[in-house]
Amino acid sequence: MTPTLVLNVVGLTPALLKHAPRLQALSQAGAVRPLTTVLPAVTTTVQSTLLTGVLPREHGIVANGWYFRDLSEIWLWRQSNKLVQAEKVWETARRRDPSFTCAKLFWWYNMYASVDFAVTPRPMYLADGRKLPDIHTHPAGLRDELQGALGDFPLFRFWGPGSDIVSTEWIARSALHVLEQHRPTLSLVYLPHLDYDLQRFGPNHPAIPAQVAAVDALCGPLIDKARSIGAHVVVLSEYGITEVSRPVHINRALREAGWLKVRLERGLEQLDAGASDAFAVADHQLAHVYVARPELVPEVAACLAALPGVETVLDDAGKRAAGLDHARSGELVAVAKADSWFTYYHFLDDARAPDFARTVEIHRKPGYDPVELFFDPRIKFPKLAVAARLARRALGLRTLMDVIGLDATLVRGSHGRPTDRPDDGPLFITTAPELLADGPVPATAVKQLLLDHLFPVAA
Repeated sequence: MTPTLVLNVVGLTPALLKHAPRLQALSQAGAVRPLTTVLPAVTTTVQSTLLTGVLPREHGIVANGWYFRDLSEIWLWRQSNKLVQAEKVWETARRRDPSFTCAKLFWWYNMYASVDFAVTPRPMYLADGRKLPDIHTHPAGLRDELQGALGDFPLFRFWGPGSDIVSTEWIARSALHVLEQHRPTLSLVYLPHLDYDLQRFGPNHPAIPAQVAAVDALCGPLIDKARSIGAHVVVLSEYGITEVSRPVHINRALREAGWLKVRLERGLEQLDAGASDAFAVADHQLAHVYVARPELVPEVAACLAALPGVETVLDDAGKRAAGLDHARSGELVAVAKADSWFTYYHFLDDARAPDFARTVEIHRKPGYDPVELFFDPRIKFPKLAVAARLARRALGLRTLMDVIGLDATLVRGSHGRPTDRPDDGPLFITTAPELLADGPVPATAVKQLLLDHLFPVAA
């Protein structure tokens, strides 16, 4: 077996590679190809395809979250690896050679994965409403080993308005530690930094080249360590982020048509999925639309197709063609135009938005919310506002960290819809160019490519 390091540099595209000197040099010494992603081109769906080699219809990860029909609840960002319904690359590799080991560092669906080493964010949620930074690891002792060496995982710089290079640096350092101390055969490392400013500002903003260079610098020590032990290096990304200027309030349209129902709680409106005839689980540029009664499907599809910013609405045939024909998918799937993305907003009046709408709350919101990357522009001194709320919590008072706004026009970059140009989409770089054919690398081919890196064919 040949050890292999896989760096998932989120948002890296052929167009941005010129700003990453270490990664560009790696591609020039080896090979680089565009990567043909899947629909939806979102984190958990693409990662599951890369690691299983099959489409969502088989692995079941149809988005970053979906409607659990048996619970009548919408759940995003679950963590159990048991949700992925296909054989993963490390399981296939271990059958070939029982001595094979795998480290899965911050890739999604990490908890209880059948890997040898796993690290993933896992905050502690206290009864008084506080959320404390922490990680979940396998083996359990790796948690103390890493946090003892590196300090606590910087959770509030991993997602939210404070997200920056610090969290990705912690991940890179943890990966280097595991590589040095435990020598896994396959190391899967997730480096999310570019995701933040690409969504905040869009890929053409003048701040982006410096951010590409910053994450490139973190890759350097990992590449050097891998090469020093004779390991292959693979660098890939899941999707490209494109410029957007139009939020599409898909749930508001379904509500105005009379299909989406809300429940009033203290005068605030909660989406009542189980009582609704139709609602959408918005996820970047794709939305799964769940329709309670079959006879409504054509009418709902026509309503969605007429919305400005909607490119297409997939019915059963469309889902089959896209590989999204899985029981977890909505009866319809809406795909946004290149310059648009879907909000989760179901409330028509901001004053009736749920209390969590103005907080960073990835689990309670019934859809993805990139506005969590911004402080509410109406707050003149946001850091002072955060400090004041933290002070109240320190005094033992329950306090809502309501510092996020509801202005969806702040978001300038999105993904989920495969890009029109390969240069704006994901890529695949390897130090073993002989393993690549000409032309783009399909996302479904990556699992086999990783096995080819690990188990080279004898000449």
